[in-house]
Amino acid sequence: MSHAEPSPGSAYYFPHGSRLPFYGSASLFVLMAGAAATLNGAAAGGWILGLGGVLLAGLFFAWFGQVIRENQAGLYNDQVDRSFRMGMMWFIFSEVMFFAAFFGALFYTRQFAVPWLGGEGSKGLAGLLWPEFEAGWPTNGPAALGPRADGSFDVMKAFGLPAVNTMLLLSSGLTVTIAHHALKSGQRALLKLFLALTFLLGFSFLSIQVYEYGHAWHELGLQTGTGIYGSTFFLLTGFHGLHVLIGAIMLVVIWLRCLKGHFTPRQHFAFEAVAWYWHFVDVVWLGLFVFVYWL
Repeated sequence: MSHAEPSPGSAYYFPHGSRLPFYGSASLFVLMAGAAATLNGAAAGGWILGLGGVLLAGLFFAWFGQVIRENQAGLYNDQVDRSFRMGMMWFIFSEVMFFAAFFGALFYTRQFAVPWLGGEGSKGLAGLLWPEFEAGWPTNGPAALGPRADGSFDVMKAFGLPAVNTMLLLSSGLTVTIAHHALKSGQRALLKLFLALTFLLGFSFLSIQVYEYGHAWHELGLQTGTGIYGSTFFLLTGFHGLHVLIGAIMLVVIWLRCLKGHFTPRQHFAFEAVAWYWHFVDVVWLGLFVFVYWL
């Protein structure tokens, strides 16, 4: 851990040299090597991939811990705070573009690719190859790749488990907002309670999603190989679930920091950053609920 002080006349805090960037590069190399080995069927691929994940988790624990200690020591000033805010804004923007690409793929498939396969428009010659194909959505493609004997599958109804999960995430957006206001007004007990409710709602969401996946996979015939609908369904909801998991873990870390007395009504950017991320996760889910489950 660095014990450097802000340079005289400088608006920024400059830490001493750290081994953590080298350690992070080595961790990412092991992770990528494990992923490549796993994809190529190597026997030890899974073990190497797991080791890379453990090393990367250790990096996050050490590096974030160092930043927390430096912040608690009062080494960061207002300009460093602004830098953190800009960094988080650009990070969330990159996440918006990440999901925009997948929503774009879903839109392109529904509005263009499927109608073309059904014989519509200037590219309608594709209909000559599969004259039996019905260009409706949801579809598993002209080859009917569902796991059932006839290639069929059932759709996950919007107003069932997905609606319950929608209520859970919307409620968690409310609880984290209440926690934020409690922090700014100095109500520490209310802060701890509603922050705990937020990550508990997040983990409840994930538990229901795991059950939903099992139901879809084994009972509805909806799998990753069930044509373009199955692949887009699991791609979008799966990546969103990963983001919910990451956000819930961050909320737990912030909650533990609150228990230790961290954050003040004026200095609590780490809390705000996690709250921004959580609201972003909420908004993405609303898009998923409407365009993947409902329409």
